[in-house]
Formats: sequence, C-alpha cells, structure tokens
Amino acid sequence: MSRSIEIATADGKIDGHIFVPADASNNRHPGVVLFTDIGGLRPCYHDKAQRIADAGYAVLMPNIYYRDQAGPVVPEGKSFRDSDVRPTLFEYAGHLTPGAQARDFEALLTSIDAEPEFAAGPVGVTGYCMTGAFALRMAAYHPDRVAAAAGFHAARLAAADDENSPVHIVDRIKARVFLGHADGDELMPPDQIGRLDAALAAAHVDFTTELFHGAGHGFTASDAPVYDKSADERHYKRLRTLFEETLSQ
Repeated sequence: MSRSIEIATADGKIDGHIFVPADASNNRHPGVVLFTDIGGLRPCYHDKAQRIADAGYAVLMPNIYYRDQAGPVVPEGKSFRDSDVRPTLFEYAGHLTPGAQARDFEALLTSIDAEPEFAAGPVGVTGYCMTGAFALRMAAYHPDRVAAAAGFHAARLAAADDENSPVHIVDRIKARVFLGHADGDELMPPDQIGRLDAALAAAHVDFTTELFHGAGHGFTASDAPVYDKSADERHYKRLRTLFEETLSQ
C-alpha cells in the first residue's frame, strides 16, 4: 500500500514513497516521516515503512540522497558494506549538512500538508543509524509540529568534537523522544549516551533511553548480518507506544 511521490525543493526534487495501512480506506492518517539508514532506499526499508503504516499511520519515506541520485543507491545484489559501495554512500552522506537537512524538513512538512493520505496535526519522525540525528534535528527545528521523535542504533548524537552534533540543540525540542541504542555500539558509546541524556534532562525533554542488550549497530535492518529479530520486534513495540501516545487523534 504505497505510492511514489516527488517533492519540489530548492535543491531539486525529493523522490520518495508514501505508505498507508494495508486495510486503509480513503481516510487520512497521522503522519510519520521515516529516514532510512546510510544505505538509503531499499526493500528492507519499504518493509519497515509498511509495518509502521499498518499500525495506523501515513508514512513518508524520502530518498535522503536525491541531490545525487534518484531511487536506490546501493545496486541490487550489493550491500552498503561492500568496499566498492561505501565510498559513494559516504560521499553522498557528506552532502547532508544540517542546512541541507533543514531545507528538506521544510519540504517534507509542506508535502505532508498537501497530500491526501495525511491528517492535519502533529507528526512523528524516526531515524536509523546516521539519521537518528536527522530525527532529533527535525524535532528541534520544528518544535511546534513534531510531537514524537525516535532514533534506533543512532550514530554520533553527542560527539564531543562535533559542533554540529544534535546534542547542542535538544533544548529546542518539545516532542517526546525515544532512543534505542545498540549495546556496545562504537558509533554511540556510553560517554555519548550519557552526554545526550544529560542534555535532554537539563532541557526538560520528555525522553526515554533504552539500551538493547546484545544488539549490534544496525539491528533493525533485516538485510544486515547484525540483524536481530527480537530486538527489531521490540523496536516496533516502542514506536507503536510512542506514536499512539503522541499522535492519536
């Protein structure tokens, strides 16, 4: 239950997909933005978006790399872990500066307001790996619109050497936040988890941090060797609770 969409922006056209519940009529549904991990659009994220939509939401999943390439970036049969694919992904990811993200957030929210699948009102956002930071930024940049923000196996959310880290802007967030961290994740080690938790608490953000014991970085990606079905199911449960409590009409 999905359709393709193109969204005009100052930087080009975002190609993406809108998903609605499989048993949906023409009713509008609360909106959720889903940002893929570094691997971009691919089947496992289509499955993820549909699974979230089936809980009663209209899900907008944009191609985060539209400035460089439309559609999937990782060739069929290849993986973002392959040495001949990773350089392209890192190059494209390097173009996604906070300023570029801000322009995309504006365009995505404008599209949600215009498309027939979406109900009026607050939206939720979830990100994975590097886009856990996108979810926090979107909540910070649009505090009166984003009611729920989640990140799973997110990376570098509170790096001490990164002035663009979202830890510096969480005081703008009004959304409820859920962060599901991978146990032993080198991209989000305990010192960063502690630094981010302290910043969220100091800003009086309503947040929950959970360590997924035994789960590795990328545990929700069904096409990854580290995929953990039990942890993935837990991630869906946490999202359902978060969205039910913040986006219910």
